[in-house]
Order: sequence, then C-alpha cells, then structure tokens
Amino acid sequence: MLKPAGLEKSVGIVSAQFLKDPANPAWKDDAGYLEWLAFMKQYFPSGDIGDQVNATGYSIAQTFVQVLKQCGDDLTRENLMRQAANIKDLTLPMLIPGIKVNTSPKDFFPVNQLNIIRFDGTAWVLEGSLIDN
Repeated sequence: MLKPAGLEKSVGIVSAQFLKDPANPAWKDDAGYLEWLAFMKQYFPSGDIGDQVNATGYSIAQTFVQVLKQCGDDLTRENLMRQAANIKDLTLPMLIPGIKVNTSPKDFFPVNQLNIIRFDGTAWVLEGSLIDN
C-alpha cells in the first residue's frame, strides 16, 4: 500500500503488528516462518507467500486446532465456546516472538500485544518493544 505514495516518502512511518510479515526477508531463517512456508508449499503452492492474509489464515486455523484439542472428545457447542474462551499463552509460528494468544470468559480478543515497527524504505523493521493494546 506504500508503493503508490512512493516508498521513499514512506521512510520512517511507524505502525504496529503482531504477525510476522511473510514478505519481509528478515524472517527468512526464522523457524516459525520456515514452518509456515513448508505448509504453504505443501497445501497452497499457488498462494502468494508475500500476502499477509495467508499468514493470518494459517494462524487462525492453528488457534482453532488448539481449541479443538482442548475440547477433547466433548465437541459440543457449549464446550467449544468454553475452550475458545480459555486459551492460555498459545505461541504460534507466525506470531512475532513474545506475542501469545490468550482469551478468557471476559476477554475474547486473542491478541493483546503488538510490536512497534518502522518502515525503512524497503521493509518493516521491528523496533523491539511490545505494547499492550
């Protein structure tokens, strides 16, 4: 989205994110990124590996798998909802290190942390500070 405005005009823009940017070469040797990339190559080889939506969908699916595991053999709607509202410190391959999925009966939003990022003219660079939202 920065290309139409001109990447050179976008240097220094600050934003925040919780997922690794699959288009950012900084993650090329990261174990979580490599796991996601292997998944993409096997199950969605025609998918755009630079598209953040693919990383998002992968992470949502992994969160749902965790909920199903927590359900055990009780796959009722009631238990499914109870388990979805009780995720504790779930780490996912495409989450930025230090960010975890947590839910509770009073807080259904799965991610409550973001990492500050700054655009350097070619890629988003992690500033190294997590913030709670």
